[in-house]
Amino acid sequence: MEQRNANHYRLPIPVQHLLRKLGQDIRNARRRRRIPTSVLAERASISRTTLLKLEKGNPGVSLGIFATVLFSLGMSDRLADLADARHDQTGIAIEDESLPERIRKRRK
Repeated sequence: MEQRNANHYRLPIPVQHLLRKLGQDIRNARRRRRIPTSVLAERASISRTTLLKLEKGNPGVSLGIFATVLFSLGMSDRLADLADARHDQTGIAIEDESLPERIRKRRK
């Protein structure tokens, strides 16, 4: 069985930048709260190594771990809004284009 590694797939460069920014933002939030990496890792039930990978924006860190770390920092509420339909301007615009011109009353 072939072993998968980080070079097995290539992420688009903008996605790589976004992951790095997310990791840096989480690192800054941890530092603002004066929480050592060992303490946050323990609170999130992950290893310190995994936390450091997350803070560097490593794409191999699971979404579940991101969510748990955000929860441990008291920031998980914003995670639910990431793909919320209310914030999907493109989807709303496409939906608005396909609205019917007129609505007819159904005949009986």
